[in-house]
Amino acid sequence: MRSGALQTFSTSKRGRKVSHAKYPGWMNWSISDGVITCEVLSPRKPGDEWKLLHAFLGRLAARFAQSIVAINIQFPKPEALENDAPIKGRIARKGGRRK
Repeated sequence: MRSGALQTFSTSKRGRKVSHAKYPGWMNWSISDGVITCEVLSPRKPGDEWKLLHAFLGRLAARFAQSIVAINIQFPKPEALENDAPIKGRIARKGGRRK
């Protein structure tokens, strides 16, 4: 990244913040034991994080496919569902018997 191998991306904050030339937002990331952990953020246009993620994954695949062992993407649990009844219970109620 720091060498400019991902041409449309740039880094700041000593390589911990990665931005794209075209898409809004940035990625905050850290590296530990060869594992890169990052969070994709797009506060001005919430919901457009996928554009930045799409561009980043495409560039990684094009440039570093032979070096990548795995990519794991986890989405945060929506806050609205955290306080609701467990999902299992809601699904069970939906599928109840019909009279």
